[in-house]
Amino acid sequence: MSTTPDNAVRAYLADHRDAFLADLVQWLRIPSVSADPGRTEDVRRSADWLAAKLAETGFPVAEVWETEGLPAVFAEWPSGDPTAPTVLVYGHHDVQPAAREDGWHTDPFEPVTVDGRLYARGAADDKGQVFFHTLGVRAHLAATGRTAPAVNLKLLIEGEEESGSPNLPALVTARADRLACDAVIVSDTGMWAEDTPTVCTGMRGLTDCQVDLYGPDQDIHSGSFGGAVPNPATEVARLAAALHDADRRVAIPGFYDGVIELTDRERELFAELPFDEDRWLATAHSHATLGERGTTTLERIWARPAAEVNGIGGGYQGPGSKTIVPAAAQLKLSFRLVAGQDAEAVQQAVRDWVADRLPAGIRHEITFWGATRPCLTPLDHPALQSVTRAMGRAFETEIRYTREGGSGPAADLQDVLGVPVLFLGISVPSDGWHAPNEKVELDLLMKGVEATAYLWGDLADAWRPS
Repeated sequence: MSTTPDNAVRAYLADHRDAFLADLVQWLRIPSVSADPGRTEDVRRSADWLAAKLAETGFPVAEVWETEGLPAVFAEWPSGDPTAPTVLVYGHHDVQPAAREDGWHTDPFEPVTVDGRLYARGAADDKGQVFFHTLGVRAHLAATGRTAPAVNLKLLIEGEEESGSPNLPALVTARADRLACDAVIVSDTGMWAEDTPTVCTGMRGLTDCQVDLYGPDQDIHSGSFGGAVPNPATEVARLAAALHDADRRVAIPGFYDGVIELTDRERELFAELPFDEDRWLATAHSHATLGERGTTTLERIWARPAAEVNGIGGGYQGPGSKTIVPAAAQLKLSFRLVAGQDAEAVQQAVRDWVADRLPAGIRHEITFWGATRPCLTPLDHPALQSVTRAMGRAFETEIRYTREGGSGPAADLQDVLGVPVLFLGISVPSDGWHAPNEKVELDLLMKGVEATAYLWGDLADAWRPS
């Protein structure tokens, strides 16, 4: 549907590939580790570098935005067309900690290219996938003869994603007028495989908590008092055992309220993916699958809510025995949420469930550590179809659909800005996010560049949001 010519885009990319990769290598050398207080100035240096490079790319607005923590980068390039869609690209410029002694074959902040793969911390997560937008928009302009993008293009590249994005919600809320858009494109994601390019359509949300149970005012003798007073360790075990029913469904009343069920078409699309359960189990370092009866493994991790015991403890943990009724016990729980669930309602359901199951004589406290909402884009959304077409033109093959089982900051953007979130990424599982020897496949990286070069024209041609 887009009028951006393929041959012109590919010719431009061929001419500018080497300079683009040289710039990326320069950025990757900045150790912008947000979790390390000793790297704070490096994160700032990374933000300054990116803002300067975006200005050099042609963005008339390129700013470093301060937060209560580490800085983000904002850029804006109006299209000049008052009816054009406004698109916000989200990514991050901070990276995970990395050191040679972690198992890296080379210095993680001295990029190395071997056999078409660029090895460096941040190569895939997320500097490479952020940076491909700079060359993509230039290719879009060169191929169409435009002087500004076909859409109103904005970028928000945060500096704390690898530390949990603690200041992103406040930043987005405070800057909502500058960030206003019709859709968000998240380029902090991946594909199923090199030979199976995919587009992610949603992520699960998350809320997690600790349940503290208190019984006797101190540890007491299990011979003198055992069997006659409530034991908090026993009650913690009973709570954990009651979390799921015989069909492995979460047994908390009200937990599934509002869940948007998979359509038959979505199940068919999941089933089309070349899923190898044995290989998946090896990746999971596990020996069998187990979960909600009547659902497939992919459905369970992508489209069904889940509850997990993350930790359980209480009483004596040392060598040998200590015959006591312990004074306290703890249970750590996490709940993955899907579209339609409300995190606050789930939290209240958990509180009610715990209170209803505990006997007299057991006091309890529940501490929740916030929540991340789920996000989901319908398959027929016109912006999602533009992403699919752009990816299909770049890869010259059918694009399939996935979801993500984990959670991320995309939902914060969706909630505050009130727009759909779309995912465009080219990373593959072997890229080793957060692991030693992280890399990006350079041919796939250039496919990402090409896809973005097609995307802006396709969105402008296909979608005029009201």
